[in-house]
Amino acid sequence: MMPTTIQIDKETREHLKRFGYKSESYSDIIERLMAYCEELDLERMVQERWERLQREKEEYVPLDEI
Repeated sequence: MMPTTIQIDKETREHLKRFGYKSESYSDIIERLMAYCEELDLERMVQERWERLQREKEEYVPLDEI
């Protein structure tokens, strides 16, 4: 794999380091975190929550209509 350079803030880099294990590269850390997020299926969870919020919004009646 051909390495590349990405720009991140120093604070972000330090935060990312805290997720890493000894001798793990930044790329390894990021890959592991992305795999974890995919396991959780965050995109689906966010979509389901959005749909639920939209349904709940339709259930409310404005005060001036009461």
